[in-house]
Amino acid sequence: MIQRELRNVILSRLKLMPAVALLGPRQVGKTTLARTLSSSYYDLELEEEKLRLDLQWNDIINSGELIVLDEAQNYPEIFPRIRNAIDRDRKRNGRLLILGSVSPGLMKEVSEFLTGRIAICELSPFSIKELSEEQENTLWLMGGYPDGGVLQNEKYPIWQHNYLDLLAMRDLPLWGMPAKPQVTKKFFKMLAASNGTLWNASQIGKSLSISYHTANSYLDLLEQAYLIRRLQPYHTNIKKRLVKSPKIYWRDTGLLHSLFNIRTMDELIVQPWVGTSWEGWIIEQLLIFLYNNEIYYDGPYCFRTRDGYELDMVLIIFGRIWGIEVKLGSAPGKQDMERLNKVGDLIDADKKVLISRTEESVSGGKIISTNLRGLFAILKNEG
Repeated sequence: MIQRELRNVILSRLKLMPAVALLGPRQVGKTTLARTLSSSYYDLELEEEKLRLDLQWNDIINSGELIVLDEAQNYPEIFPRIRNAIDRDRKRNGRLLILGSVSPGLMKEVSEFLTGRIAICELSPFSIKELSEEQENTLWLMGGYPDGGVLQNEKYPIWQHNYLDLLAMRDLPLWGMPAKPQVTKKFFKMLAASNGTLWNASQIGKSLSISYHTANSYLDLLEQAYLIRRLQPYHTNIKKRLVKSPKIYWRDTGLLHSLFNIRTMDELIVQPWVGTSWEGWIIEQLLIFLYNNEIYYDGPYCFRTRDGYELDMVLIIFGRIWGIEVKLGSAPGKQDMERLNKVGDLIDADKKVLISRTEESVSGGKIISTNLRGLFAILKNEG
Protein backbone atom coordinates (compact mmCIF):
# COMPACT_ATOMS: atom_id res chain seq x y z
CA MET A 1 0.00 0.00 0.00
CA ILE A 2 1.28 3.46 -0.92
CA GLN A 3 1.91 5.69 2.09
CA ARG A 4 -0.05 8.94 1.76
CA GLU A 5 1.85 12.07 2.74
CA LEU A 6 -1.26 13.60 4.30
CA ARG A 7 -1.31 10.86 6.95
CA ASN A 8 1.17 12.70 9.16
CA VAL A 9 -0.81 15.92 8.85
CA ILE A 10 -3.98 14.15 9.98
CA LEU A 11 -2.19 12.60 12.96
CA SER A 12 -0.71 15.93 14.02
CA ARG A 13 -4.09 17.64 13.86
CA LEU A 14 -5.79 14.82 15.77
CA LYS A 15 -3.35 15.54 18.60
CA LEU A 16 -4.55 19.14 18.68
CA MET A 17 -8.29 18.84 18.05
CA PRO A 18 -11.17 16.57 19.11
CA ALA A 19 -12.13 15.90 15.47
CA VAL A 20 -10.71 16.11 11.97
CA ALA A 21 -12.70 16.31 8.74
CA LEU A 22 -10.95 14.53 5.88
CA LEU A 23 -12.31 16.01 2.66
CA GLY A 24 -11.54 15.61 -1.00
CA PRO A 25 -13.00 14.45 -4.28
CA ARG A 26 -14.72 11.11 -4.66
CA GLN A 27 -12.48 8.07 -5.20
CA VAL A 28 -9.34 9.86 -4.04
CA GLY A 29 -8.54 7.31 -1.31
CA LYS A 30 -10.08 8.88 1.82
CA THR A 31 -11.58 5.62 3.07
CA THR A 32 -8.40 3.62 2.44
CA LEU A 33 -6.32 6.19 4.31
CA ALA A 34 -8.78 6.45 7.22
CA ARG A 35 -8.87 2.69 7.74
CA THR A 36 -5.10 2.69 8.26
CA LEU A 37 -5.73 4.95 11.26
CA SER A 38 -8.56 3.08 12.99
CA SER A 39 -10.65 -0.09 12.79
CA SER A 40 -13.68 1.64 14.32
CA TYR A 41 -15.29 2.48 10.98
CA TYR A 42 -18.87 3.34 9.99
CA ASP A 43 -20.08 3.87 6.42
CA LEU A 44 -23.00 6.26 6.77
CA GLU A 45 -24.21 5.75 3.20
CA LEU A 46 -25.66 2.47 4.48
CA GLU A 47 -28.79 2.36 6.64
CA GLU A 48 -27.55 -0.66 8.58
CA GLU A 49 -24.36 1.24 9.46
CA LYS A 50 -26.39 4.19 10.74
CA LEU A 51 -28.34 1.79 12.96
CA ARG A 52 -25.14 0.11 14.19
CA LEU A 53 -23.66 3.51 15.05
CA ASP A 54 -26.83 4.55 16.86
CA LEU A 55 -26.92 1.39 18.96
CA GLN A 56 -23.20 1.51 19.80
CA TRP A 57 -22.87 5.26 20.23
CA ASN A 58 -22.43 5.46 24.00
CA ASP A 59 -19.91 2.62 24.04
CA ILE A 60 -17.75 3.85 21.17
CA ILE A 61 -17.75 7.51 22.17
CA ASN A 62 -16.32 6.52 25.55
CA SER A 63 -13.99 3.81 24.24
CA GLY A 64 -10.91 5.94 23.66
CA GLU A 65 -10.66 4.73 20.05
CA LEU A 66 -10.56 7.00 17.03
CA ILE A 67 -14.00 6.75 15.38
CA VAL A 68 -14.17 7.01 11.59
CA LEU A 69 -17.47 8.27 10.14
CA ASP A 70 -17.49 7.93 6.35
CA GLU A 71 -19.87 9.92 4.07
CA ALA A 72 -21.11 11.77 7.14
CA GLN A 73 -23.21 14.18 5.05
CA ASN A 74 -25.71 11.33 4.66
CA TYR A 75 -26.47 11.35 8.40
CA PRO A 76 -26.92 14.99 9.48
CA GLU A 77 -28.57 13.90 12.74
CA ILE A 78 -25.19 12.73 14.00
CA PHE A 79 -23.63 16.19 14.14
CA PRO A 80 -25.46 17.47 17.27
CA ARG A 81 -24.50 14.23 19.02
CA ILE A 82 -20.87 14.70 18.01
CA ARG A 83 -20.88 18.25 19.36
CA ASN A 84 -22.43 17.16 22.68
CA ALA A 85 -19.94 14.30 23.08
CA ILE A 86 -17.01 16.64 22.42
CA ASP A 87 -18.31 19.33 24.77
CA ARG A 88 -18.63 16.86 27.65
CA ASP A 89 -14.86 16.33 27.53
CA ARG A 90 -13.24 19.22 25.66
CA LYS A 91 -9.69 18.32 26.74
CA ARG A 92 -9.77 14.96 24.96
CA ASN A 93 -8.46 15.19 21.41
CA GLY A 94 -8.21 12.72 18.55
CA ARG A 95 -11.69 11.29 18.92
CA LEU A 96 -13.37 11.48 15.51
CA LEU A 97 -12.31 11.38 11.87
CA ILE A 98 -15.16 12.53 9.63
CA LEU A 99 -14.95 11.75 5.91
CA GLY A 100 -16.88 13.27 3.06
CA SER A 101 -16.81 14.59 -0.45
CA VAL A 102 -17.45 18.30 -0.40
CA SER A 103 -21.13 19.14 -0.56
CA PRO A 104 -23.09 22.11 0.76
CA GLY A 105 -24.82 19.83 3.25
CA LEU A 106 -21.63 18.53 4.84
CA MET A 107 -19.99 21.92 5.22
CA LYS A 108 -23.21 23.38 6.61
CA GLU A 109 -23.31 20.75 9.35
CA VAL A 110 -19.60 21.12 10.13
CA SER A 111 -19.79 24.90 10.38
CA GLU A 112 -23.04 24.89 12.36
CA PHE A 113 -22.16 22.26 14.95
CA LEU A 114 -18.40 21.77 15.00
CA THR A 115 -16.78 25.19 14.60
CA GLY A 116 -13.83 25.38 16.98
CA ARG A 117 -13.95 21.64 17.55
CA ILE A 118 -12.68 20.32 14.22
CA ALA A 119 -9.70 20.71 11.88
CA ILE A 120 -10.00 20.35 8.11
CA CYS A 121 -7.65 18.19 6.01
CA GLU A 122 -7.89 17.86 2.24
CA LEU A 123 -6.69 14.73 0.46
CA SER A 124 -5.58 15.15 -3.14
CA PRO A 125 -4.90 12.46 -5.76
CA PHE A 126 -1.44 10.88 -5.75
CA SER A 127 1.47 13.29 -6.04
CA ILE A 128 4.99 12.72 -7.36
CA LYS A 129 6.27 12.53 -3.78
CA GLU A 130 4.11 9.44 -3.25
CA LEU A 131 5.24 7.68 -6.43
CA SER A 132 8.58 6.94 -8.07
CA GLU A 133 10.38 9.21 -10.52
CA GLU A 134 9.77 6.59 -13.23
CA GLN A 135 6.01 7.14 -12.82
CA GLU A 136 6.06 10.91 -13.32
CA ASN A 137 5.05 10.92 -16.99
CA THR A 138 2.31 8.39 -16.27
CA LEU A 139 1.08 10.55 -13.40
CA TRP A 140 0.96 13.60 -15.69
CA LEU A 141 -0.83 11.69 -18.47
CA MET A 142 -3.30 9.67 -16.41
CA GLY A 143 -3.71 11.80 -13.30
CA GLY A 144 -3.40 10.75 -9.70
CA TYR A 145 -6.67 9.03 -8.81
CA PRO A 146 -5.74 5.63 -7.34
CA ASP A 147 -8.04 3.70 -9.69
CA GLY A 148 -7.51 5.97 -12.68
CA GLY A 149 -4.62 4.14 -14.31
CA VAL A 150 -1.47 5.39 -12.60
CA LEU A 151 -1.18 2.05 -10.80
CA GLN A 152 -2.94 -0.08 -13.45
CA ASN A 153 -2.44 1.61 -16.80
CA GLU A 154 -5.17 -0.28 -18.64
CA LYS A 155 -7.86 1.54 -16.63
CA TYR A 156 -7.10 4.86 -18.29
CA PRO A 157 -9.10 6.64 -19.78
CA ILE A 158 -12.19 4.44 -19.29
CA TRP A 159 -12.17 5.13 -15.56
CA GLN A 160 -12.06 8.90 -16.12
CA HIS A 161 -14.97 8.82 -18.58
CA ASN A 162 -17.10 6.88 -16.11
CA TYR A 163 -16.07 9.13 -13.23
CA LEU A 164 -17.11 12.31 -15.02
CA ASP A 165 -20.35 10.71 -16.24
CA LEU A 166 -21.33 9.76 -12.68
CA LEU A 167 -20.47 13.23 -11.41
CA ALA A 168 -22.67 14.79 -14.08
CA MET A 169 -25.59 12.40 -13.59
CA ARG A 170 -25.56 11.86 -9.81
CA ASP A 171 -23.17 13.74 -7.54
CA LEU A 172 -23.23 17.27 -8.89
CA PRO A 173 -27.06 17.44 -8.98
CA LEU A 174 -27.11 16.18 -5.39
CA TRP A 175 -24.62 18.89 -4.42
CA GLY A 176 -26.79 21.62 -5.93
CA MET A 177 -25.91 21.90 -9.64
CA PRO A 178 -29.22 22.26 -11.50
CA ALA A 179 -27.89 21.62 -15.02
CA LYS A 180 -28.95 18.54 -16.94
CA PRO A 181 -26.20 15.93 -17.35
CA GLN A 182 -25.67 16.70 -21.04
CA VAL A 183 -25.19 20.39 -20.21
CA THR A 184 -22.73 19.54 -17.44
CA LYS A 185 -20.74 17.31 -19.80
CA LYS A 186 -20.60 20.11 -22.35
CA PHE A 187 -19.43 22.43 -19.57
CA PHE A 188 -16.64 19.96 -18.74
CA LYS A 189 -15.43 20.04 -22.35
CA MET A 190 -15.51 23.83 -22.46
CA LEU A 191 -13.47 23.98 -19.28
CA ALA A 192 -10.99 21.54 -20.83
CA ALA A 193 -10.62 23.85 -23.83
CA SER A 194 -10.17 26.77 -21.39
CA ASN A 195 -7.55 25.05 -19.23
CA GLY A 196 -4.74 27.44 -18.37
CA THR A 197 -6.56 30.48 -19.79
CA LEU A 198 -8.38 33.45 -18.33
CA TRP A 199 -11.91 32.68 -17.18
CA ASN A 200 -14.57 34.25 -19.40
CA ALA A 201 -17.98 33.59 -17.85
CA SER A 202 -19.84 35.56 -20.51
CA GLN A 203 -18.36 33.55 -23.36
CA ILE A 204 -18.95 30.20 -21.66
CA GLY A 205 -22.48 31.23 -20.66
CA LYS A 206 -23.33 32.27 -24.22
CA SER A 207 -22.14 28.89 -25.55
CA LEU A 208 -24.36 27.08 -23.03
CA SER A 209 -27.31 29.48 -23.39
CA ILE A 210 -27.06 30.47 -19.73
CA SER A 211 -26.22 33.75 -18.01
CA TYR A 212 -22.68 34.57 -16.95
CA HIS A 213 -23.96 34.52 -13.34
CA THR A 214 -25.04 30.89 -13.83
CA ALA A 215 -21.73 30.03 -15.48
CA ASN A 216 -19.93 31.47 -12.46
CA SER A 217 -22.11 29.46 -10.08
CA TYR A 218 -21.34 26.26 -12.02
CA LEU A 219 -17.62 27.00 -11.79
CA ASP A 220 -17.94 27.68 -8.06
CA LEU A 221 -19.46 24.24 -7.54
CA LEU A 222 -16.79 22.46 -9.57
CA GLU A 223 -14.17 24.29 -7.56
CA GLN A 224 -15.80 23.12 -4.32
CA ALA A 225 -15.84 19.57 -5.73
CA TYR A 226 -12.03 19.71 -6.26
CA LEU A 227 -12.30 19.46 -10.05
CA ILE A 228 -11.16 22.98 -10.95
CA ARG A 229 -8.57 25.29 -9.44
CA ARG A 230 -8.96 29.02 -9.90
CA LEU A 231 -5.96 31.36 -9.60
CA GLN A 232 -7.07 34.85 -8.68
CA PRO A 233 -5.14 37.80 -10.16
CA TYR A 234 -2.31 39.23 -8.10
CA HIS A 235 -2.70 42.95 -7.54
CA THR A 236 0.23 45.27 -7.02
CA ASN A 237 0.86 48.97 -7.42
CA ILE A 238 2.62 49.28 -10.76
CA LYS A 239 2.13 51.65 -13.68
CA LYS A 240 1.12 48.90 -16.08
CA ARG A 241 -2.54 47.96 -16.47
CA LEU A 242 -3.28 44.53 -15.01
CA VAL A 243 -5.56 41.78 -16.23
CA LYS A 244 -8.13 41.23 -13.49
CA SER A 245 -9.63 37.90 -14.59
CA PRO A 246 -8.66 34.63 -12.83
CA LYS A 247 -7.06 31.68 -14.62
CA ILE A 248 -8.57 28.21 -14.38
CA TYR A 249 -6.97 24.77 -14.44
CA TRP A 250 -8.22 21.23 -14.14
CA ARG A 251 -6.73 19.95 -10.91
CA ASP A 252 -6.26 16.41 -12.24
CA THR A 253 -4.66 16.15 -15.66
CA GLY A 254 -5.99 12.63 -16.18
CA LEU A 255 -9.53 14.01 -16.21
CA LEU A 256 -8.41 16.84 -18.49
CA HIS A 257 -6.71 14.53 -20.98
CA SER A 258 -9.65 12.10 -21.03
CA LEU A 259 -11.92 14.95 -22.17
CA PHE A 260 -9.63 15.31 -25.21
CA ASN A 261 -9.52 11.51 -25.69
CA ILE A 262 -5.74 11.51 -25.24
CA ARG A 263 -4.53 7.97 -24.57
CA THR A 264 -0.73 8.00 -24.78
CA MET A 265 2.23 10.28 -24.11
CA ASP A 266 2.94 10.35 -27.86
CA GLU A 267 -0.54 11.77 -28.44
CA LEU A 268 -0.18 14.24 -25.58
CA ILE A 269 3.13 15.85 -26.48
CA VAL A 270 2.00 16.88 -29.98
CA GLN A 271 -1.08 18.76 -28.79
CA PRO A 272 -1.01 22.55 -29.19
CA TRP A 273 -2.17 22.89 -25.58
CA VAL A 274 0.41 20.51 -24.06
CA GLY A 275 2.25 23.43 -22.44
CA THR A 276 -0.79 24.53 -20.45
CA SER A 277 -1.43 20.93 -19.38
CA TRP A 278 2.14 20.69 -18.04
CA GLU A 279 1.81 24.13 -16.44
CA GLY A 280 -1.37 23.14 -14.57
CA TRP A 281 0.15 19.82 -13.50
CA ILE A 282 3.23 21.52 -12.05
CA ILE A 283 1.10 24.10 -10.23
CA GLU A 284 -1.07 21.39 -8.68
CA GLN A 285 1.89 19.24 -7.66
CA LEU A 286 3.57 22.21 -6.00
CA LEU A 287 0.43 23.17 -4.07
CA ILE A 288 -0.08 19.56 -2.92
CA PHE A 289 3.53 19.50 -1.68
CA LEU A 290 3.07 22.74 0.29
CA TYR A 291 -0.18 21.50 1.84
CA ASN A 292 1.12 18.05 2.78
CA ASN A 293 4.25 19.56 4.35
CA GLU A 294 2.27 22.24 6.21
CA ILE A 295 4.15 25.05 4.48
CA TYR A 296 1.61 27.84 4.69
CA TYR A 297 1.21 30.27 1.82
CA ASP A 298 -0.97 33.07 0.52
CA GLY A 299 -2.35 32.43 -2.96
CA PRO A 300 -2.12 30.94 -5.47
CA TYR A 301 -2.34 33.95 -7.76
CA CYS A 302 -1.72 34.57 -11.43
CA PHE A 303 -0.16 37.76 -12.78
CA ARG A 304 -0.60 39.34 -16.19
CA THR A 305 -0.36 42.84 -17.57
CA ARG A 306 -2.38 44.18 -20.48
CA ASP A 307 0.78 44.33 -22.62
CA GLY A 308 1.60 40.65 -22.14
CA TYR A 309 3.97 40.35 -19.19
CA GLU A 310 2.93 37.43 -17.02
CA LEU A 311 3.83 34.89 -14.38
CA ASP A 312 2.14 31.51 -14.22
CA MET A 313 1.84 31.67 -10.44
CA VAL A 314 2.57 34.00 -7.55
CA LEU A 315 2.78 32.70 -3.99
CA ILE A 316 3.66 34.38 -0.73
CA ILE A 317 5.65 31.86 1.32
CA PHE A 318 7.51 32.58 4.55
CA GLY A 319 6.48 36.22 4.09
CA ARG A 320 8.31 36.47 0.75
CA ILE A 321 6.91 36.87 -2.76
CA TRP A 322 7.68 33.96 -5.10
CA GLY A 323 7.14 34.58 -8.82
CA ILE A 324 6.95 31.26 -10.65
CA GLU A 325 7.10 30.49 -14.37
CA VAL A 326 6.68 27.00 -15.83
CA LYS A 327 8.26 25.73 -19.07
CA LEU A 328 7.83 22.28 -20.60
CA GLY A 329 11.32 22.04 -22.09
CA SER A 330 14.42 20.66 -20.40
CA ALA A 331 16.83 23.43 -21.38
CA PRO A 332 15.56 26.90 -20.42
CA GLY A 333 17.35 29.62 -22.35
CA LYS A 334 18.90 32.94 -21.45
CA GLN A 335 15.87 34.81 -22.81
CA ASP A 336 13.55 32.83 -20.53
CA MET A 337 15.58 33.85 -17.49
CA GLU A 338 15.84 37.48 -18.56
CA ARG A 339 12.08 37.72 -19.08
CA LEU A 340 11.42 36.05 -15.71
CA ASN A 341 13.76 38.52 -14.04
CA LYS A 342 12.02 41.48 -15.69
CA VAL A 343 8.48 40.33 -14.82
CA GLY A 344 9.55 39.35 -11.30
CA ASP A 345 10.82 42.88 -10.77
CA LEU A 346 7.35 44.25 -11.63
CA ILE A 347 5.93 42.60 -8.51
CA ASP A 348 9.10 43.07 -6.45
CA ALA A 349 9.49 39.29 -6.14
CA ASP A 350 11.92 37.99 -3.53
CA LYS A 351 12.30 34.73 -5.46
CA LYS A 352 11.98 34.30 -9.23
CA VAL A 353 11.66 30.62 -10.12
CA LEU A 354 11.66 28.93 -13.52
CA ILE A 355 10.46 25.32 -13.28
CA SER A 356 11.26 23.07 -16.23
CA ARG A 357 12.37 19.49 -16.90
CA THR A 358 16.01 20.45 -16.44
CA GLU A 359 18.23 17.95 -14.66
CA GLU A 360 20.15 20.55 -12.68
CA SER A 361 19.26 23.39 -10.34
CA VAL A 362 20.97 26.75 -10.79
CA SER A 363 20.55 29.62 -8.35
CA GLY A 364 21.91 33.13 -8.59
CA GLY A 365 20.67 35.76 -6.16
CA LYS A 366 16.91 35.94 -6.43
CA ILE A 367 16.71 33.81 -9.59
CA ILE A 368 16.32 30.04 -9.55
CA SER A 369 16.18 27.57 -12.46
CA THR A 370 15.21 24.08 -11.30
CA ASN A 371 12.91 21.12 -11.77
CA LEU A 372 9.95 20.39 -9.52
CA ARG A 373 11.75 18.08 -7.10
CA GLY A 374 14.58 20.59 -6.90
CA LEU A 375 12.10 23.27 -5.87
CA PHE A 376 10.76 20.96 -3.17
CA ALA A 377 14.25 20.69 -1.71
CA ILE A 378 14.71 24.47 -1.86
CA LEU A 379 11.41 25.05 -0.05
CA LYS A 380 12.33 22.52 2.63
CA ASN A 381 15.59 24.35 3.23
CA GLU A 382 13.86 27.74 3.28
CA GLY A 383 11.52 26.52 6.00
